[in-house]
Amino acid sequence: MNIRDLQYFAAVAELRHFRKAAEKCFVSQPTLSGQLRKLEEELGLTLFERQPKGVRLTSAGENLLPYARAILDQSDRLAQAARALKDPRTGPLHLGVIPTLAPYLMPALVPFTHRLYPKLELFLSELRTRDLLQALEDCQVEAALLATPVESAHFESEPVFTEPFCLAVHEKHPLARKHSLSVDDLAGQTLYLLEDGHCLKDQALEVCATAGAHEHPHFRGTSLETLRQMIGSGNGTTLMPWLAAQAPLGSAGNVRYLPFRDPKPHRNIAVAWRKGGFRSALLREWARALAKHLGAK
Repeated sequence: MNIRDLQYFAAVAELRHFRKAAEKCFVSQPTLSGQLRKLEEELGLTLFERQPKGVRLTSAGENLLPYARAILDQSDRLAQAARALKDPRTGPLHLGVIPTLAPYLMPALVPFTHRLYPKLELFLSELRTRDLLQALEDCQVEAALLATPVESAHFESEPVFTEPFCLAVHEKHPLARKHSLSVDDLAGQTLYLLEDGHCLKDQALEVCATAGAHEHPHFRGTSLETLRQMIGSGNGTTLMPWLAAQAPLGSAGNVRYLPFRDPKPHRNIAVAWRKGGFRSALLREWARALAKHLGAK
């Protein structure tokens, strides 16, 4: 078994046709067919049902295909990493971003990174904090843009910016008449919060505990937009990160965003990566440039 055999397997599975798969792999059809028969013999399983009008995967083929694709993906990543070791400023960079940041920063990250490193290809993934940290641990992403602190001795990080929270309320809510708030103004309020797994939920609960507010017992949101719509319909209040409250994404005629007076509740955003990674110096440089770029806005 070798990588080329798995490429043939994946190509036939995708195209359901031996000739088209052979053309995609730049080999003759007899070569591809012969190698796949050898693969089947080695595995002791039939991967394909060969039919007059095409090919279909057997049950064994369906079950083994994800493993083949995973191996091919890791093979590609190994080759990419080898190329990047020669020049860390080239090749793909897989970056994960938490969902409460992604809609507001992702659109700017690609052009910003391309200006700094024209030969670096940025791949972006949106993942909840706990999933993002696991992806970072498993080398599925190389760096993460997330809220700190990061509870792992395996990662290092560089701060990017501090983001204050504001309170989102319906325009007819009693607090909507205020121009600014103290944390004490939250006492007795019912806050709509995100579901477990979002670091913003934990941060909001800390604010609630300090202020004497409480979480709505019968609601868990999946996104900030869900929370925004709940507030817009006249239900409760919620803490909103400052970026999410800015126009145009934050615009909503019946929702007001009230800033807090000092000491302001906030979260700290950083770029994190695995210790000892070959792009450690580049990622720190990139994070500092991003901090400067966002601070200038």
